[in-house]
Amino acid sequence: MKTVVAVSLSVCVSLLLVACQADPSNVPATSETAASDASPTWPASLVVVGDGFPNPGDACRVIGESSATVNFLDDSATLAGCLDASAAAQLGGTTVGVVDGVTLVSVPRAAAVPGDGDSQGDAVVAGTIYHATAQIPCAGYQGAAPGLCNAGVVRGTETGTYIDVTLPDGSTRTIFFGTDNAFLTFSTAESNGTAALEISSRREGDTTIATLGAERYEIPDAFVIGD
Repeated sequence: MKTVVAVSLSVCVSLLLVACQADPSNVPATSETAASDASPTWPASLVVVGDGFPNPGDACRVIGESSATVNFLDDSATLAGCLDASAAAQLGGTTVGVVDGVTLVSVPRAAAVPGDGDSQGDAVVAGTIYHATAQIPCAGYQGAAPGLCNAGVVRGTETGTYIDVTLPDGSTRTIFFGTDNAFLTFSTAESNGTAALEISSRREGDTTIATLGAERYEIPDAFVIGD
């Protein structure tokens, strides 16, 4: 009788061991599994802007100005970085370098539309009120690091030209230029404290550097003037 009980217990233990091994939930996560779940790591040497380029969620990112990228920036193009070289090849730009494993690609901004210096007049970008759209270097809004902000320009109004800059939180900062295309001022308000901020501007080559308090915006002449 004791022999039968012992054999039965041995069989039960064996069956339990087989069941545990067959159950995927009992298999511990390997280092490879953990690595696949980890978010991609971008090097500290680069200023990474946004959550995807050219569209939110995409693998590449807009790369802002830093000592590692200063020689790659171009007013007529967006500097993008990709951790995957194959993703970089799909952007349709020119690979300008590799920094700490990130492939840098200079991607020409949207193809010229009427009003962008193509001698076709100053029509608007489809679906917008703007004569042109682009990304301009920006920094300082609520302590934001240097990067790129989406901007749209309306030219030829009675008082001149204005540019709407989309800020990191989705709000808008408007920059005004006169009929002579010289910088005038920013839109400000007492309600948000901007009316008390110092406004200034200076020229660097063919670019206007406009500042509002700690905020800084770089606006190329070509964007202001168009045709």
